Amino acid sequence: MTSEDERDPHRLDKWLWHARFYKTRSLATAAINGGKVRLNAERIKPAHRVRIGDRLSLTQAGIVAEYQVLGLPVRRGPAAEAQSHFLETPASAERRARLREQQRLAQLTRPRSEGRPDKRDRRRLMRLQRDQG
Repeated sequence: MTSEDERDPHRLDKWLWHARFYKTRSLATAAINGGKVRLNAERIKPAHRVRIGDRLSLTQAGIVAEYQVLGLPVRRGPAAEAQSHFLETPASAERRARLREQQRLAQLTRPRSEGRPDKRDRRRLMRLQRDQG
């Protein structure tokens, strides 16, 4: 271990927070402990060290995304700065785009109401629920 590594340890939870994947370190820690984050295809602990070139797999909102670590940020800066420290794999980007399109199409086919039911409609719904139950 070099003196530079000792001076500047890059814990996984801290790296995820710096790279703006999570709003707080505690959310990043909870995701890691919950098995939603894998480093080099292994389940790890929040204090595990991150190195340049590592492969990171994140599950957010049911969508799995894979990233490669390009840099180790010194601070939690703006989003543009944070994005320079990781790169999403092309296969992951394509898979996420396909899933996003499927979700958009499913949303279009879902029936929509005109708004909240009025008093008469609420009474009809309550009567229907009472009769079924």
